[in-house]
Amino acid sequence: MSKLAGKVALVTGASKGIGAAIAKALAAEGASVVVNYASSQAGAQAVVQEIAAAKGKAVAVGGDVSKAADAKAIVAAALSAFGRLDILVNNSGVYEFAPLAEITEEHYHKQFNVNVLGLLLMTQAASPHLGEGASVINISSVVTRITPPESAVYSGTKGAVDAITGVLARELGPRKIRVNAINPGMVHTEGVESAGIAGSDFEAMAIAQTPLGRIGQPRDIATIATFLASDDAGWMTGEILVASGGMR
Repeated sequence: MSKLAGKVALVTGASKGIGAAIAKALAAEGASVVVNYASSQAGAQAVVQEIAAAKGKAVAVGGDVSKAADAKAIVAAALSAFGRLDILVNNSGVYEFAPLAEITEEHYHKQFNVNVLGLLLMTQAASPHLGEGASVINISSVVTRITPPESAVYSGTKGAVDAITGVLARELGPRKIRVNAINPGMVHTEGVESAGIAGSDFEAMAIAQTPLGRIGQPRDIATIATFLASDDAGWMTGEILVASGGMR
């Protein structure tokens, strides 16, 4: 039997990259999936169509996770579509690197609003509807371990995600809701392509520092998310799983 049969999952920022891979992996294990997107409706619909082609169930739901009203509407749409909610994957995120001298209020708020406030608002909206055995999975980053130059704001957001994961694990634990985080290393996504990182000296440096000798693929993270969503991880909460090919 599929590990997630009968479950309903909501994945934020799932129109591409890691989020899309997680949505497809959860569906492959039997979950009905809400594919959230902020701007790329076409990308989200493509994910839904791929899930449907594999005999899975999914719907695309737009919304900005950094706005409380949108967060509530996204959760309401999930409940309307599938009647329950068992898994929340807080994947929505943005990143911009800048040296200290170039950090601005806009640079700061753009990242903290999505990466931190969005996670809190989505979990706040979803938590009343999560029952015993539910799983919240936060996508953080290995930058919290390697603290690369010019990433003060981005690394700060992901450090906050790691800390919040522990706090929410304690808050929601009495209700038997698990909260864990995944800290990916560099993963080959559309964002890496558009940022010019793929094939760059920066990518080569990252590979050289990775014992497994490659950057990650979205599925590398999706399989870990599927594990955390399942009962196989039923005794795990407050954990931060580093998935970086050994980069530290």
